[in-house]
Amino acid sequence: MMSYGDPAWQRWTLPYESGEHFVRRALAAGINFFDTADFYSFGRSEEILGEAIGKLTERRNVVISTKVGLPMGKHPTDAGLSRKHMFQALEASLRRLRTDYVDVYMIHEEDPRTPLEETMDVMAELVRSGKVLYVGFSNLPAWKAAQAVYYGKYRLGVKPKVAQVQYNLCYREDERDLLPLSIQEGLGVMAYSPLARGWLAGIRAGGALGAKDALRAQSDAKAQQLYGSAQDRAILAAASRIAARREVPVSRVAMSWVLANPNPAVSTMICGVLEDSHLDEALAALELELTHEEIDELSALYSAQPVKSTGLAAVLAATK
Repeated sequence: MMSYGDPAWQRWTLPYESGEHFVRRALAAGINFFDTADFYSFGRSEEILGEAIGKLTERRNVVISTKVGLPMGKHPTDAGLSRKHMFQALEASLRRLRTDYVDVYMIHEEDPRTPLEETMDVMAELVRSGKVLYVGFSNLPAWKAAQAVYYGKYRLGVKPKVAQVQYNLCYREDERDLLPLSIQEGLGVMAYSPLARGWLAGIRAGGALGAKDALRAQSDAKAQQLYGSAQDRAILAAASRIAARREVPVSRVAMSWVLANPNPAVSTMICGVLEDSHLDEALAALELELTHEEIDELSALYSAQPVKSTGLAAVLAATK
């Protein structure tokens, strides 16, 4: 749902009418999970999701995930993972989503100013209150994720159940530690950026683009910062060769790899949708079965690399 909100937040963000359109299409296709965050368009994304669900289906039919921690204003208490901010942030999210509970409530990123124990204490209280069903985290390093898991498990009796990670053909650093932790502790992994913020759809490769893709390619500073290395180009070339042989778009191959990956931790793929073709391709990826040889061809090109920052500085830089 990051794609829908206020164009003043990101130039490529779409207004309510588009958000409702794609929620309707998703529901019709059998998709029942919607991921958002209070930070996306500073709350407008949550409002659009809440309004669309209220109009199109019953609350019990969908799974809503939202996040907390990134700045919602200029005051010190408008951000972070402190007790004060988290309680007020959840209440605001519930109002915008037009619901009395969220299915999954996640730490958006670590907060160096707040002890993780305080954050997890609040998460446990929110679960016990009934306003949150499950808790999780996004963008945590493996060592801090382990701290959250084991503190929750052994001290609170409420541990994270979900990890949301950046995971695609061009970025697989969490395979070393975080994904094995998730398997060991039964965390469901939501893979976001399956197309490497459009890189693996070829939106920066000089091909013909739709108007919305073209706008995002021009204005997504975070995508330009994170993807485009020599290794990324080699992986895109390999995916393009397989796509040409299969006579399908390269984006379908890239998403099929995420879905077919033998790592059992990956249970959900999060897709951003700006055009109808994006949703069409995500659905078609469910039906594309890559061969073992194709998976090996794609996987063999990856080498370990420095961790790509998804932290606050990168987010703020991308929204200027």
